[in-house]
Amino acid sequence: MRYLIASDIHGALPAAEALTTRFHEEGADRLLLLGDLLYHGPRNPLPEGYAPAEVAKLLNGYADRITAVRGNCDAEVDQMVLDFPCLGDYALVVDADTTLMLTHGHLDLSRVVAGLPAGSFVLSGHTHVKGIGPEVAPAFVKDAGAAESGSKEGAAETYTAPSARSSIIFVNPGSIGHPKDGSASYAVWDNGTVELRSLFG
Repeated sequence: MRYLIASDIHGALPAAEALTTRFHEEGADRLLLLGDLLYHGPRNPLPEGYAPAEVAKLLNGYADRITAVRGNCDAEVDQMVLDFPCLGDYALVVDADTTLMLTHGHLDLSRVVAGLPAGSFVLSGHTHVKGIGPEVAPAFVKDAGAAESGSKEGAAETYTAPSARSSIIFVNPGSIGHPKDGSASYAVWDNGTVELRSLFG
């Protein structure tokens, strides 16, 4: 399967439109959304093209192809306007024999991560900074010291699961609506390989 992975739209309509364009260009089967879909949050400035209702309408057109989890800026009122579930703290997607855990990254899910099979991928957003490797593990994992078992690839742009599958690999696709590292980005999962890509480049 081929998945397009994105996080932290924060109601930015131009970013959401670019994301759906990339979804088609990438030939993705599903769109995996890691939270903070509609609301910009009290700590963030309004993103360019802030239009949560329009973002909801756009995403609803892909409802049957979306798997989403709740971010710290998502609430029950958002679920009222979305046609796909978005309030779970995490979701598990299994592709062939690899488990992908989707979470926003703001909740302590260390017990869930500890129970994942070796070779699993933890996909999280929240920091608005893209990367692959232990340095992008959610804070609760780092705090527990579990990130040491992650990939040693650093900020690699591409990572392929090793055949031995002896570790958990952490991936943060960055943010498409409020990037804090200079560029809006997303990730593509394709049969065991994950790659970070620029949304507008």
